[in-house]
Amino acid sequence: MPKFGYVRVSTHQQNEVRQVQALNKMGVVSANMYIDKQSGKDFQRKAYKKLIRRLKAGDLLYISSIDRLGRNYEEIQNQWRILTKDKGVDIVVLDMEILDTRQYKNLIGTFIADLVLHVLSFVAEKERENIRTRQAEGIASAKARGVKFGRPEAQIPANFGELINQWERKEITTIEVLATCKMSRATFYAKMREFRLLRCK
Repeated sequence: MPKFGYVRVSTHQQNEVRQVQALNKMGVVSANMYIDKQSGKDFQRKAYKKLIRRLKAGDLLYISSIDRLGRNYEEIQNQWRILTKDKGVDIVVLDMEILDTRQYKNLIGTFIADLVLHVLSFVAEKERENIRTRQAEGIASAKARGVKFGRPEAQIPANFGELINQWERKEITTIEVLATCKMSRATFYAKMREFRLLRCK
């Protein structure tokens, strides 16, 4: 029975080594290890798609935990069905012994495994929602404290008005005025409009 492993971390900064080591212990070789570094909100992931294309009936797929497969309740259910029913692949979830499709082929065992899967995939999605809520609350709190997000606003030089006049008289080129002001073309035009509006007041 060919063994495959799927590993997922949410960002490039997170480390996948612990998951990889756990799957290596189960006999999954590097050539059969598929790793994604992105959110589990859906299954539009490069490595996962490659894995799905390669898996065949009778293959065995290891994952360290159900939330590594994904964090979307309905999508987890759908992918589990595709893997086990449509493709005929067995799945082992290492941190949940009951989620081992090799062991529970009878009706009662399948029912219990399906029930556990429903609960765990629901919990995975709720955790994703909680993460989003905590992030939103953290951002709102930071903004309330005056924390600024994004790039700092471009500052206009003290002689901005004179630079505009020189540029309009074609005494300096666009490239020169942008370099002097340390601005992009879009920022320069926006700041020029703001400057003129303020001057007219």
